[in-house]
Amino acid sequence: MTFAFGGLGAAPFPPDVQEHLAGLDRGTGAAWTSPIEAGAMDGIVLKLAGIDLSFGGVVALKDIDLSVRRGEILAIIGPNGAGKSSIINVISGVYRPDRGYVWLSGRRHAQVPTQKLARLGIARTFQNLALFKGLSVLDNVVVGRAHKTRSSFVEQIVGLGRARTEQRDARSRALEVLEFLHLSHVGDRLVGTLPYGLQKRVELARALVAEPDILLLDEPMAGMTATEKNEMADFVRAARDRFGTTVVLIEHDIGVVMDLSDRVAVLDYGRKIADGTPDEVQRDQRVIDAYLGVAPENENGEGI
Repeated sequence: MTFAFGGLGAAPFPPDVQEHLAGLDRGTGAAWTSPIEAGAMDGIVLKLAGIDLSFGGVVALKDIDLSVRRGEILAIIGPNGAGKSSIINVISGVYRPDRGYVWLSGRRHAQVPTQKLARLGIARTFQNLALFKGLSVLDNVVVGRAHKTRSSFVEQIVGLGRARTEQRDARSRALEVLEFLHLSHVGDRLVGTLPYGLQKRVELARALVAEPDILLLDEPMAGMTATEKNEMADFVRAARDRFGTTVVLIEHDIGVVMDLSDRVAVLDYGRKIADGTPDEVQRDQRVIDAYLGVAPENENGEGI
């Protein structure tokens, strides 16, 4: 491809523009980010801009703008059907929005390529457990390193040098994460034999072993006891502090959300109605009316 510049004849497009056009030619939906746009993204690792999503005539998300800064723990809350899981599915490429873009890793995506999610630095957990019940805890966690594999299928079958090195690296990394999450003592157990709370922790381990920049947690504490929720919240906070992981989570336990999160975004009927610190959100009348129902009390026990 060439373009005319200042009447001096034809010259090739700059490499970044060529890459942008090639991406559009391949139908990836990914677009080059200009230097001005990149500057506006300084410190922001994930941004949703003008996201609309509908299923038939049902609006799931409407004009959603959301930014997440590096190292932040952002919670997304709202009533059932508010669109929380739809946002996670848009970020992870499961859904393609009808309008708007996801900005990730310096690029704008009409739809995030799901097959490249791990290489884009994103890992996620699910509402329902997605573990291999017939494999050990360690083997389940090792699966989280699959995107790091560069050896061929033949190398892996024969056990050639590069494949052996990758297997050792995956096992070593998995053991470190198991120790971090206090799961070393069950590493050899079949994951299906563990209590539900520990299985949820194994799923977190499998996500963390991928060394993600952004960790998406879809109801990570659903079905847990109060003690298990507190432990999981501590582990999520520790993962952010130790690995610098940015966390986006959906959670229904408001007590956990307000204690764990740096910032909270609130959805109602697919629209964002509030976005701020936990303290700000708790005092937002729109949030109280739509979701919380009761205003927090001041030191004298009076409603605020």
